Amino acid sequence: MWRLPSLWLALLVGAACTAPICATHAASPQTHVIAAENVYGNVAAQIGGASVTVRSILSNPDQDPHLFEASPSVARALSHATMTISNGAGYDPWMDRLLAATPKPGRRNIVVARLVGAGPGANPHLWYDPRTMRAFAVAFTAALDAADPAGKAAHDDGRDRFLASLGTIAAKIAAIRARDSGTPVTATEPVFGLMATRLGLVMRNPRFQVAVMNDVAPGASEVAEFERDLRQRRVRLLLYNRQASDSASRRLLAIARDAAIPVVGVSETEPRGMDYQHWMLSTLDAVGDALSATP
Repeated sequence: MWRLPSLWLALLVGAACTAPICATHAASPQTHVIAAENVYGNVAAQIGGASVTVRSILSNPDQDPHLFEASPSVARALSHATMTISNGAGYDPWMDRLLAATPKPGRRNIVVARLVGAGPGANPHLWYDPRTMRAFAVAFTAALDAADPAGKAAHDDGRDRFLASLGTIAAKIAAIRARDSGTPVTATEPVFGLMATRLGLVMRNPRFQVAVMNDVAPGASEVAEFERDLRQRRVRLLLYNRQASDSASRRLLAIARDAAIPVVGVSETEPRGMDYQHWMLSTLDAVGDALSATP
């Protein structure tokens, strides 16, 4: 398994607060937040504003998050945090180990999967369902209010602005669903699966997707069925994970392009220079345009 060099990772964690998505503030922050994934770090920064500093550990959109292994520098960063955020559902198990190894009295730990009842075996890409982010925003604000009561009014305003901004995403989902609900699509991994469900799309080849996500070779029958779906144009869209690549996925991409089936890349990590809302809207635009272009 590939490992991030410790020196590189230390620089990543140490530099995370300088990125726009981390929204580090110089005004004597009261709450130091460490987010395992930058999507949660971004929303935390939007809500907390000047009351928080936020560092996101997984923030490189060019790397596969499933291959991440934490270094001692991440543990040191966590030892100073007054609040942590992790995805759970088996997505970031290293976070549990590090928190157990770096106990801190009074530290608040938010596990997003617990907020939405996503247990073992659930699709761990929880942020692709805006309802998850709504639940996270409410829970994070409550924890922040408890940690910093003097800033409650500002935190609550930040929460309300974020929740209101989700309305644009909801409208986009409704428009695509009204037009394309029931449309068969497929994917190399279940990254977009929760959003596909919200759109009413019919996702084919789920066993293939889970196998690839878990770094297991798909069965021959699953590969053959996937290839037939593409060659016979049984699906109108192929989604693939831009952050992961393997020979089976590359072959499917080539078959889809030969069959003139649109291909859309999605990511697990929030892209540089985008907040959560613009990331979701740009992805939905790409999917909507692809579905419109398919006869």
